[in-house]
Amino acid sequence: MLAESVKSFAKEQLAPKIEHLDEIEGFNDAAFRKLGDLGLLGITVAEEDGGAGMGAVAATIAMEEMAAVDASTTLSYLAHSILCVNQIGRNGSKEQKQKYLPKLISGEHIGGMGMSEPGAGSDALGMLTRAEKQANGAYKINGSKTWITNGPNGDIFYCYAKTGPTKKDLSTFIIEKDMVGFSKGKKFKKMGMRASPTGELWFTDVMVPEANRVGEENSSVKSMMRNLDIERITIAGLSLGIARNCIEVATQYSKERKQFGKHIGAFQQVQERLTEAAAWYEACRAITYQAAKTWDLGLMQGKEASMMAAKAKLQAAQMATQVGLDAIQILGGYGYTREFPVERQMRDAKLIEIGAGTNEVLRLVIARQMLGEIADELK
Repeated sequence: MLAESVKSFAKEQLAPKIEHLDEIEGFNDAAFRKLGDLGLLGITVAEEDGGAGMGAVAATIAMEEMAAVDASTTLSYLAHSILCVNQIGRNGSKEQKQKYLPKLISGEHIGGMGMSEPGAGSDALGMLTRAEKQANGAYKINGSKTWITNGPNGDIFYCYAKTGPTKKDLSTFIIEKDMVGFSKGKKFKKMGMRASPTGELWFTDVMVPEANRVGEENSSVKSMMRNLDIERITIAGLSLGIARNCIEVATQYSKERKQFGKHIGAFQQVQERLTEAAAWYEACRAITYQAAKTWDLGLMQGKEASMMAAKAKLQAAQMATQVGLDAIQILGGYGYTREFPVERQMRDAKLIEIGAGTNEVLRLVIARQMLGEIADELK
């Protein structure tokens, strides 16, 4: 039922606008707000806190169905629902949930997360943004964040900052867009995901009340890493949606297009690309939903859970990019133009090999779990 509901929403609200929005680098604000009416903006939040009370499997289904039509809006949806709303729902105090979740879940407010910095991307613990506690208990924050999905248009941000001398002394703060000293930098022009606004956040002596600190001071590393796992699982679902649609478009085209007096689907090289794409997609779908179910059941914790999420995201991201490229090749000149969606979807797919952990970092996560200390011998 969830899949059918999201599929219908994507067809009616996202499909008619995505090509134009991709071209002008716009944002489907109206459709995004309507996700609140469907109960999707708080999909993983407990019902008693106003959410849908579902888990990683449901969130991944939503990502796959939306991304099959419009990966950009899906990425903004992920940043809102998983990186901001899910975090407040899991880690926020009763007062923080009551204050921020209603408008985030309804769609009145758009959320994002501030973790990456100009000098701290893959090395998230190397961030330099600092929050210094003042005599009145408030925190003064200075620094910047970059590559922030929903940065240009967001209202509420779940942000990390250093609050101690070591790399692991991180604390979390809920930042409101109107706080004095908080500003937004440039909006990035991108190769793909062009209808999902990405930008910078700047902190210049931003005074944040102690009531906006999430959890205890210097205690955010564990929850940050835990949320990276569900982010990687759900963004793998986004890769699945992109790949699935590329396969469907390429398959249909192969049934209709003729060359040398035959449908191109009769040629073995086309068959090879289609069958490999279909098989790889199904394999990635299996590991992604297994990772999501494992998350929901709590069967793995810590490094084991991180490895499972990393495997799903690594394979699904690589698969979607390659499937997009193969679809373009099958469609030939048409695939390279905007007559068909596959060139846009290939551009969108490539981002997922970079965001939420690069392919290289995910391989390191997996290797360390498999090999232990041996994986770091060369350091």
